[in-house]
Formats: sequence, structure tokens, C-alpha cells
Amino acid sequence: MTYKGPYRSILITGASSGIGAALARAYSGTEVRLALSARNADRLEDVAAACRANGADVRTALVDVRDADAVAGWVSAENSATPIDLVIACAGITGGVAPHRPMEKPDAVRAIVETNLLGALNTVLPALAVMQPRARGRVAMVGSLAGLRGLPYSPAYSAAKAALAAYAQALRGTAGEAGLGVTMVLPGFVDTPLDNAVRSAKPFRMSPEKAAGIIKRGLARGRRSIVFPRRLYFALKVAAALPDILIDPILRRAVVEVPEPQTDPDRPNRATAGE
Repeated sequence: MTYKGPYRSILITGASSGIGAALARAYSGTEVRLALSARNADRLEDVAAACRANGADVRTALVDVRDADAVAGWVSAENSATPIDLVIACAGITGGVAPHRPMEKPDAVRAIVETNLLGALNTVLPALAVMQPRARGRVAMVGSLAGLRGLPYSPAYSAAKAALAAYAQALRGTAGEAGLGVTMVLPGFVDTPLDNAVRSAKPFRMSPEKAAGIIKRGLARGRRSIVFPRRLYFALKVAAALPDILIDPILRRAVVEVPEPQTDPDRPNRATAGE
């Protein structure tokens, strides 16, 4: 039987804004220890202060999730201080194309894959390693509904999120045998700095606080996957099931402008933006 909590020692990446910050606040309280990371020190400290005000014991770290050694060292150190029972890999960036920029640059594709896919794996692999000896803990990876069907305006983003979902699905078998839980989170549009960078119609958009509440309840129940909003999820599932010759022309007609990934830590469209 896989672990369903209670979660008292929680590690979250991408905790300086968006869903990551909302999850940190949602879990904060007395008898809770939070290990929070991001790359923007000021925003991260603001989140940490709010969590401490709620009674949580909070430790912060400036960590780039693309740096596997740095992430592994951070996870190990936090687990040595207090055994971790929940890890949420939430750091991510967005990127794609626009009417005036119809193709993604190779460097942009690599940045998206390195952050959204490899960055998540850099987080959950050392977490599983420290959880396995005691057969206690859960890892959650925040993906996107965009991973259900390749979107022409976000090729690399869709690919990275689809790969992450496939990895989580496959990982559940071996992790479950070790008593560990694996959850894949697939959100739709959430009012975050990352989402704000995209210019498009955003049906069923919700606040990060509402999204965090859905995720927290799902993790408490030991859900294998947490998807929301349901209507958008089912619409994309149908789109993925229909022949490409029918769906491709519809998707191409969508008016969407997605920015290129940024590397400036003060810009929202980067690894500090929790999804």
C-alpha cells in the first residue's frame, strides 16, 4: 500500500510564485516543516515569511533544478535534517511560438526540456532514493494538460509535459512495490506568472489557491493522478483520440502567442515560476 500521509515534512521546488507558492502556503501550519527552493531570493523569502507566520518551520534554498548535483545535495541535506515524506516538483518554464515567430529556437527547446522534464527528474530521483529505505513517502510531479496532446504553439512544452506524465505512469509500478506513492498533477490554466506570459483564450482559468487546494486534497487521498479542470481535461482527451487530420487544422487556427524562455531570474517565465 502506497503512502498517503500525513505529510509533515514537505519539499517543494518552484516555490517562489504560482502553484508552488500557493502549495507552500496551503501546507504551512504548526508541526509542518517546509523545504522550499526557487531561484529568486526575494520572492522566495516572501513566501517563506507567510508560511512561518502560519506556524511552519521553513528552510529555503536557491537551487537551479537543471543542476542535478545541486538538487540531489539539497534533497539529501533536507532529508538528513528531517525525513521527507512529500516532494512536489513544481518548477517549470513555458515557451513556444507566436505569429511573428513560427518556429522554436533550438536553445529554447533545450531550456524547456531541461527544466520541465529533467529538472523534475533531478528532484524526484534523489527523493525516492532517500524515501526507499524507510518505505515511506510520496513524490508529485506537476505537469500540464498540454501534455495530453501536442499543441502546435508549444511543441517543446507539450513534449516535456507528455514525457513527464509517461514517466510518472511507468514509475508508479516500481515505486509502489517499495511502498512509495507517485502522483502526476495535470493542471489547466492557472493564474500564475508563467500562465500570464501566454496570450491566448484561457477557458476555466482558476486561482493558484484553488489549484493548490485541489492538489492538496488529491495528495491526501493518495491519488495517482490529479487533473483539473475536468471539462478541459475531457476535451483534450477527445482531441487526442481523434484523427490528426481533423484536429490539426483546428489547433492551427487558434490565436496564441507564447514567449521564448527567459534566463533572467527576475522574469516570471523561468524556473522560479511554479506551475
